[in-house]
Amino acid sequence: PEYFHTSQLTEKSNVYSFRVVLAELLTGKRPIDMERAQEQHNLTTYFIMSMKENKLFQILEPRVVREGSLEQLQAMAELIKRCMFMNLEDRPTMKEVAMELEGLRKFSKNHHHQQAYGLHESK
Repeated sequence: PEYFHTSQLTEKSNVYSFRVVLAELLTGKRPIDMERAQEQHNLTTYFIMSMKENKLFQILEPRVVREGSLEQLQAMAELIKRCMFMNLEDRPTMKEVAMELEGLRKFSKNHHHQQAYGLHESK
């Protein structure tokens, strides 16, 4: 959005664009789809609207839901939301995005390892 207003690209412009890739990966949907209902044409708008209405899990790719934990999916959704912040200072850097994604990947590996070997915590 800042490019539209200032004609300047920044590192955080890439973060704003990357949110589309992340949303595509989670939903399996195209960024723009005129066959969806009008309020759903734009994937990122549809994604945020679904989050606000607590319907995010209804639009996620079923395989993603099966393979990811609730915590991972919620963290990914929040990361995508932060990548859309209009205020550059509030938007994460690409390095921060990469670090958070790496943390989610490690969480996934650890979580699956614990399940495979029965190492999950008992309450």
